[in-house]
Amino acid sequence: MRSGKCTTLPNAEGRCEAVDTQTKEARMPCRFVVHLLPWLVAALLCACASAPDTRSIPSFRQVGYASYYADRFHGRHTANGERYHVRKFTAAHRHLPFGTVVKVRALKSGAAVTVRINDRGPFVKGRIIDLSRVAAKELGILKAGVAKVEVTILKEP
Repeated sequence: MRSGKCTTLPNAEGRCEAVDTQTKEARMPCRFVVHLLPWLVAALLCACASAPDTRSIPSFRQVGYASYYADRFHGRHTANGERYHVRKFTAAHRHLPFGTVVKVRALKSGAAVTVRINDRGPFVKGRIIDLSRVAAKELGILKAGVAKVEVTILKEP
């Protein structure tokens, strides 16, 4: 255990080395550490870079009622700035980030559709997602207008 101060003093060959001033014991030359440090940093960075990506999509499952946009919204801007199109597989969700791709499955029929979140809503109590017209048609909910569904994340933005 070293208790004294360290200082750099010239050795017999004229090279500087770290010396404990109380015990007069020579320590590892600073030059060795300076040359070793870049290799150590490189090894740590390579280890971090080659580690497999273990992040996965967080488990998200939401059950509730889905509805669909009225045709009168066709061409209007959505919350992310895109224009709503009745024939694109898009949807509105209150909290999921824009660009999130979700699977919406009708619980009664088992039909499923994949949509991308590009808007906020629905703003009707009890509903969890608003679908575009084509997505609602694919699920078979056009006539009823509302159906109980399960929403799961397939891909995050």
